[in-house]
Amino acid sequence: MVRPNPIALRGALRTINARSALPQRRLFGASARCLANEKPQQPSFKSQLYESTQQRLQRERAEQARFAQYQTQSPGSRYAALVFALVFFSTGAYYLGSLKPPALPSTSTSPLSELEPPKHNVTPSNLQAAWSDFVEILGKENVSTNQGDLESHSGSDWSSYSLKADEKPFLVIYPSTTEEVSQIMKVCHRRVIPVTPYSGGTSLEGHFAPTRGGVCIDFRRMDRILQLNKHDHDVVVQPALGWEELNEELVKDGLFFPPDPGPGAMIGGMVGTGCSGTNAYRYGTMREWVLSLTVVLADGTVIKTRQRPRKSSAGYDLTRLFIGSEGTLGLVTEATLKLTVRPKSENVAVASFPSIQNAAECVTNVVEAGIPVAGVEILDDVQMKCINASQTTSRQWKESPTIFFKFTGTPAAVKEQIGMVQKIASNASGKSFEFARGAEEMKELWSARKQALWSVMAMRRGPEDRVWTTDVAVPMSRLPEIIDVTKDDMTKSGLLAGICGHVGDGNFHAIILFNESEKKAAEGVIHRMVKRAVEMEGTVTGEHGVGLVKRDYLNHELGETTVDAMRRLKLAYDPLRLLNCDKVVRTELPAPGEVKEW
Repeated sequence: MVRPNPIALRGALRTINARSALPQRRLFGASARCLANEKPQQPSFKSQLYESTQQRLQRERAEQARFAQYQTQSPGSRYAALVFALVFFSTGAYYLGSLKPPALPSTSTSPLSELEPPKHNVTPSNLQAAWSDFVEILGKENVSTNQGDLESHSGSDWSSYSLKADEKPFLVIYPSTTEEVSQIMKVCHRRVIPVTPYSGGTSLEGHFAPTRGGVCIDFRRMDRILQLNKHDHDVVVQPALGWEELNEELVKDGLFFPPDPGPGAMIGGMVGTGCSGTNAYRYGTMREWVLSLTVVLADGTVIKTRQRPRKSSAGYDLTRLFIGSEGTLGLVTEATLKLTVRPKSENVAVASFPSIQNAAECVTNVVEAGIPVAGVEILDDVQMKCINASQTTSRQWKESPTIFFKFTGTPAAVKEQIGMVQKIASNASGKSFEFARGAEEMKELWSARKQALWSVMAMRRGPEDRVWTTDVAVPMSRLPEIIDVTKDDMTKSGLLAGICGHVGDGNFHAIILFNESEKKAAEGVIHRMVKRAVEMEGTVTGEHGVGLVKRDYLNHELGETTVDAMRRLKLAYDPLRLLNCDKVVRTELPAPGEVKEW
């Protein structure tokens, strides 16, 4: 095909246009109506042809120029241009693809190996901006950056977790209502700031260590009884109410809240760890005494898990899900608790034995006999020596393995139970048996059990000494064996280490005093104790909770897939991994050598 000469074509078109042009008319006095009705003139066919030809010629010249420029480039330049184009379009495609939400998981569990590390924003600028948000919500007086507050909300002397230097919150917040907690969590969710909840601070396994920094929410201003339903035997409380203060109020109405962990424990922490205490043998654990919870989720959503009836089959049991979750799934801001009638009569008895094995056998025999004692507590000879040496009680004790019994019921029932237990203790080589003969003596006899931890802490040789307190639980038939072997292991370690616990339900505690040079020996004793419990079909924690210290043992107790299912729950409720980071289950792969060999 022969192309027309562009210069000749342009000249012909100009001649045609000049001959066909009409004289321009001037319009004078034309009305607005005539102008409105006059139709615009359409360009002639020849004009359209000319314009189209011009556009095509311009495109062809541009393409020829680009091609000529490309031809003059060196091969290296052309390669660089090609690479640049590939990178540019690939980056653009990736960005556009990232705008699309990721596909929902198709599996039922979340193996740790499949997770990316959490991406929190703990930059100073983001945290300082959050401080302004919190001040607006709570007032400046309820947002603290005081160094003393930050340190006291990072760990404690009685925790078995050794805090790292950089594990400290940026600030501590003190809300007073569920709505304020919700607003706080909305800020943290929007700014991707990790949150550590804090209630009584009596936990033992590193539960409130701020491993990712961020902010700490202290519930101490939320310490009220919101509603007491005397006839229904239930009460609605806030999380910072202590169980001791609650029972002091309830005694006025003849009511009683049975779970009794260590002094100073508060309802929020008791729910979080699923605690129990000395009354667990008779009354059960915290799980049996919580009817309903109000919970603030990670994004600030507020939910209530149940109404107040004693039983319900309405859907999933979210109440039990949050009990024992240690603040990793949501923040408890209210709890509806079951109550019971205070016993008409109670008493305490103390029996000593020549060995820890004899004492454990006595407990097993009492349980097998079906005697409904309210509590069965054991302290070994080391514990009794510490109590005497520390003078934490008002009397001197026999420094031998000792069992503390608690009896409740009618006066006749209590008297009958004491007689039956006294006979069993005698048959188990009991050296002495003493029961209280009044309220003051009963309080005095029971005081030794409550002072177990503090008596060992009082034996510290210097400021570098620490106390490691932990627990396990096994089926009752294995209790004498595991206590005997653990006691022998402690003696061989050369450490000051005692045993105590709620042995009526197979749960016992180890309390070890150590310094930095003895830390490895203490870790060895605890590790072997936990391993024995798992091998005896027991649990790595009976009531202290998992926290940071016990999380890597869960795979051995429950199985890897069970822990993966727990991790899926964590990610479902807290996809940004903001709440009480790193507790219960890992959400990031451990560093090499961080997990102790089984």
